[in-house]
Amino acid sequence: MSKSGSGSVGKLEQVPTSDLIPYARNARTHSDAQVAQIAGSIQEFGFCNPVLIDKANGIIAGHGRVRAADLLKLATVPCIRLDHLTDAQKRAYILADNRIALNSGWDEAMLANELQDLHADEIDLGLTGFDADELGKLLGLEEEVNKDDAYDGMPAFTNDATKDICLIVYFATTAQKEQFSKQVQQPVTAETKFVWFPASDKPKRQGVDELVAE
Repeated sequence: MSKSGSGSVGKLEQVPTSDLIPYARNARTHSDAQVAQIAGSIQEFGFCNPVLIDKANGIIAGHGRVRAADLLKLATVPCIRLDHLTDAQKRAYILADNRIALNSGWDEAMLANELQDLHADEIDLGLTGFDADELGKLLGLEEEVNKDDAYDGMPAFTNDATKDICLIVYFATTAQKEQFSKQVQQPVTAETKFVWFPASDKPKRQGVDELVAE
């Protein structure tokens, strides 16, 4: 039988990001796309959810937030130290912290109302973690977020290795755009019309601006 939770929780402290140690047996996974979402949230709202660590700086909760901090090159992150947990309790809490939250649900009518109000306030809804298809369904904007419309009037694609291939890339959040910019090692701004990949000083081809979305 485990003890009741009578131990005290440590105070908030700033810990160097490089000193934090991921739990080797962490069963929860974080895709690069989700880490980019977390990074976008931190940029927009701040680091609102401290990382939970043990006395040896081992991460108990917040592996995704620490990866996002690395992505943002944050020197330190806010942490709370849980010294009162036994080793077994710590391992159990790592699972519970991730699993219990998944047992909740959504009041979809309330959710839709909240998203509609945020949309009216010109908040980037990508920061909420919902993807474009989910937002389109909840907001009744399926046609508005239909990416296929962007291809109307474009020439048919042919797999000709001798010609340059143009692709349209959509970003749900600013963080995802910045991650893409880092991956192609080229600046991507609101004024960017196109990029060459790999980077090239080739002049733009006639008609490129008609084929590449802003």
